[in-house]
Amino acid sequence: MQHFVESNGARIPLIGLGTWDLRGKACARAVEEALRLGYRHIDTAAMYGNEEEVGDGLRASGVPRDEVFVTTKVWSSNLRARDFERSARDSIAKLKLPNVDLLLIHWPNSSIPLKETVGALCKMKREGVARHIGVSNFTPDLIEEAVAYATEPLVNNQIECHPYFDQRKTIAASHKRGLTVTAYSPIARGRIKGDAAIGRVAKAHGKTAAQVCLRYLVQQNLIVIPKTSRLERLKENFAIFDFELTPAEMKEIAALASPHGNIVS
Repeated sequence: MQHFVESNGARIPLIGLGTWDLRGKACARAVEEALRLGYRHIDTAAMYGNEEEVGDGLRASGVPRDEVFVTTKVWSSNLRARDFERSARDSIAKLKLPNVDLLLIHWPNSSIPLKETVGALCKMKREGVARHIGVSNFTPDLIEEAVAYATEPLVNNQIECHPYFDQRKTIAASHKRGLTVTAYSPIARGRIKGDAAIGRVAKAHGKTAAQVCLRYLVQQNLIVIPKTSRLERLKENFAIFDFELTPAEMKEIAALASPHGNIVS
């Protein structure tokens, strides 16, 4: 069964497959398997160099295009208006799709005026390259700036988010402006495996540490996009909607966070 969050007309599945670092046939196969298992959200980016394989996996799955929410992103070196537009159009050509469901500015670039980039982003929505638009790795101040420049609604901010990294301010700022939040690296790239607190909670529910981590995030209405190419892990990551963490467990996991708990620089 699918679970969604909604923002400004976008209906985004709460769990998706992240494809960072997946390449070639392994990437196409992971996308195909995920969609056959019931995933309906796939996340990629121009910088990942795998958009063609993501598109191949989508077609191989046999799942109708309109049932799958596809996200891609424009890299920080392509944020000038002309470069941005070219990159976005290249992405849909590689995916072999008429459009994507969500197009994001992958990382801010302080050497290029944000107004110019947001203008190009909004143009891509108006021209039908993207059904919805948003940002990634934006701080509270940058969210305010982006929303002020946007002539089309922004629906998402994708950020590093897991139990070790305190992202409450950015989440609050995003939600205040009507943006959903997608958590990348939601299981802290495996760091949670030996965590005693998460292990105790997992044991109490008969779940794995990874499932507890993902549940902790989706229970806060955060979208999660764990990456894996292994079938058993795809199944495991998807099985997080048949249990619920107690308020005490949520609090215990939240206590693990610190302002400098990030993995990505």
